[in-house]
Amino acid sequence: MMTSTPPIKHFLQFSDFTRDEFEYVIKRAAIIKRKFKAYEVYHPLVDRTLVMVFEKSSTRTRLSFEAGMHQLGGAAIYLNTRDSQLGRGEPVEDAGQVISRMCDIIMIRTFGQDIIDRFAANSRVPVINGLTNEHHPCQVLADVFTFHEHRGSIAGKTVAWIGDANNMLYSWLQAAEVFGFHLNVATPAGYEMDPSLVSTTRYTRFDNPSDACEGAHLVNTDVWTSMGYEKENAERMKAFDGFIVDEAKMARAASDALFMHCLPAHRGEEVAAEVIDGPQSVVWDEAENRLHVQKALIEYLLLGRIED
Repeated sequence: MMTSTPPIKHFLQFSDFTRDEFEYVIKRAAIIKRKFKAYEVYHPLVDRTLVMVFEKSSTRTRLSFEAGMHQLGGAAIYLNTRDSQLGRGEPVEDAGQVISRMCDIIMIRTFGQDIIDRFAANSRVPVINGLTNEHHPCQVLADVFTFHEHRGSIAGKTVAWIGDANNMLYSWLQAAEVFGFHLNVATPAGYEMDPSLVSTTRYTRFDNPSDACEGAHLVNTDVWTSMGYEKENAERMKAFDGFIVDEAKMARAASDALFMHCLPAHRGEEVAAEVIDGPQSVVWDEAENRLHVQKALIEYLLLGRIED
């Protein structure tokens, strides 16, 4: 096995990687997934340590990163800001300096993107965005990989986003620019995109969510009330009326369209049970693939391109 170790590189938003880099990571994720399914021991990261810093609760992010690092032969350390000096007001810059001297790679799940940007600017090791208010690049990477598994390249396809302008949508917009596909976006009034976070023209905005699904190869949604917005729940339920992804909307998509949801899901709100539990849904593959793409991402950030 030969590697070419790169300089320190972070994955803070989807646009941080080129299409060539993503295609390499997707290829490696497929190889790593095959090894995992075949119970083949693969430990390229023996004696390497991942630190996971959480300011927001998590199921899939923690499980996929922690299990993934162990499966690569390394160790993973969980830090919650409630139990560390970060929760007592230690400057983010200082935390970046200290934590990065005691590990090989860091994953952070936090609130504002500025927090992870400041941390990475003071880190001596790669930093991965496990979720911020503005971006969720690891989830969209898993989604793109899942589409690739089921339908081949996503380039030139149409993806429908039904829901508010959240971190998932902004990462999808960046992915559209990187991979060359088109995004149909339907957001309720008052929950539109922030122009400062949009850097592509590869999208069309729709007022009617059913129209956004027309001809789409992938229909994607998320919960109507994300973490940190619980006080707005009642107001959001009214604003999002009619935005449920149901069988009628899926019928307007391409005949072989897939349905995705980053989970957790609320059946009967943003998605009908018949859709998420139906034959077009790939949400369980999508959730599992967080593990495989993140293993490939960690491997790439630490070891560079592997030729084997």
